Amino acid sequence: MAFVHLHNHTQYSALDGACRVDKMATLAKEYGMSAVAMTDHGNMFGTIDFYIQCQKQGVKPIIGIEAYVIDGSLSDPGNHSRRHHHLVLLVQNATGYRNLLKLTSASYINGFYKKPRMSKELLEKHSKGLICLSACIQGEIPFLLLDGRPDEAQQALEWFKKTFPVRFYIELMDHGFEKDKKVSPLLIDLAKRTYTPMVVTNDCHYLKKDDAEAHDTLLAIQTKTLRDDPNRMRFDSDQLYFKTEAEMRQLFPQYQDACDNTAKIADSIDFRLPYDDFLFPVVEIPDNFQVPYDYLRHLVNKGASKKYPVLTDEIRARIGFELKVIEQMGYVGYFLIVKDIIDSAREQDIPVGPGRGSAAGS
Repeated sequence: MAFVHLHNHTQYSALDGACRVDKMATLAKEYGMSAVAMTDHGNMFGTIDFYIQCQKQGVKPIIGIEAYVIDGSLSDPGNHSRRHHHLVLLVQNATGYRNLLKLTSASYINGFYKKPRMSKELLEKHSKGLICLSACIQGEIPFLLLDGRPDEAQQALEWFKKTFPVRFYIELMDHGFEKDKKVSPLLIDLAKRTYTPMVVTNDCHYLKKDDAEAHDTLLAIQTKTLRDDPNRMRFDSDQLYFKTEAEMRQLFPQYQDACDNTAKIADSIDFRLPYDDFLFPVVEIPDNFQVPYDYLRHLVNKGASKKYPVLTDEIRARIGFELKVIEQMGYVGYFLIVKDIIDSAREQDIPVGPGRGSAAGS
């Protein structure tokens, strides 16, 4: 087996992550890793950029997020007082991708309070196709164990295993933090007692060990404090970097299977972004037209007859040339959809212009 990094914060974790997606994909390939994950804080903003960069390097992109999760409902007026916990969600297939889109959208539209939060209630509805990891020490299970509440931690674990059947893993981390050292044996014991698989991860916020100081400056900017402020938020470690497989396997040498599980998870992921072609809605056309292009040509000729008293050969040639370019570029559906939108606006007396750009201008 091999090792795959499943917990990484890119530049899309604003003022927190410093793993540039292009360099991270390049480094994953350099380290001989077959895949790499993107798990930014609460958002999927970098998805397409990350996906393209991984494809360039021949590395499988694993799309995910580190979510902020609360108990209860987002519609509960008192949910602002609820503590949020971190949770890593990874896309396993097309169903999971659609579910993660729904979850992240809801977290911004309905759940935003300081952070884009989602609820367990929402997770239950949209858990299919997603792999779930217990996250860092800010995750619910590690938090409860460190807080001396092992029974509640096990209850939380059972909920996650029920919500993500055969798709839930306990994360083991060691960045040199005292809390990492304290919670790791508790997590291992809980995993063994409940027959829950484990994965070794590094909470990667930068790519190289030497980047720790630059990342510390980034945190100071985020918190609007000076670097020498003793009371500001900081990571008292230089271990949150994109380590090699050998370095990762040294963290928990007696649990090599937990490192192997990272590759097992990567192998189980079967998802490709459907962006090889334009994604236009299906255009409805009258029954007497075979294809959308025929209908567009009909509409253009109809409009041209209103603009010009006589359709000369020159005008027809120019119309034919423009239509051919539109067809070759794959924009027939786009023009028909925009026409439908503008027609609808005018029917409802909504002010609307012809649009912008070369097409509307001509």
